[in-house]
Amino acid sequence: MVTRSKNGIFKPKQVNAISRFPLPPSIEPTCPSKAIKILEWKAPMSDEFNALMANDTWTLIPPKFKFNVIGCMWIFQIKRNPYGSISRYKARLVAKGFNQKLGMNYFDTFSPVIKPQTIQIVFCLALSHDWSLSHMDINNAFFHDSLSKDIYMSQPYGFVHPQHPNYVCKLKKSLYGLKQALRVWYQSLKAFLLSYGFTNARFDTSCLYIIMIMSLPIF
Repeated sequence: MVTRSKNGIFKPKQVNAISRFPLPPSIEPTCPSKAIKILEWKAPMSDEFNALMANDTWTLIPPKFKFNVIGCMWIFQIKRNPYGSISRYKARLVAKGFNQKLGMNYFDTFSPVIKPQTIQIVFCLALSHDWSLSHMDINNAFFHDSLSKDIYMSQPYGFVHPQHPNYVCKLKKSLYGLKQALRVWYQSLKAFLLSYGFTNARFDTSCLYIIMIMSLPIF
């Protein structure tokens, strides 16, 4: 029998990484009933819920038998600094889109994805012309998109209306987890860019938009 040791093949020794700031063990809860009792998690849950209410994401209505009511769940995540220390606690309300029914709650779900070649071309143009590049992240992006189909969702755990505990949420705006969320977000962003004078690029008509300001292109 030929073994690895006879052939001079040995597994590399596992050495534990040593850091000045070792990563603490994960304490991200999986159950909202436990998370809401912890101040560090209750605060971001309240912030998320208040943001949804401020954006008029849904309205409470009495349930009906014909409604296909989907559930929702809380997702918890710890954002860390480069050295591993905790930056902030994040809670997000996600709809259980797998309970949606095709033809009733949604139709199309396709959303275009930018081509890698498009990113390379933009980087090359910026480098050759010494242009500046900026990157931004839109907070709660999906919350700004209106829905064209009626979607009913159960009230989120921990924030059930005390006077109407049996009511359901009729969604007005999109939520993370919905099957059409990405498509609705793309359509809203496209309409916004076109309204400000941007035009589709010929080599990537779906994901690259250009506008000329004082003979300078802005992508």
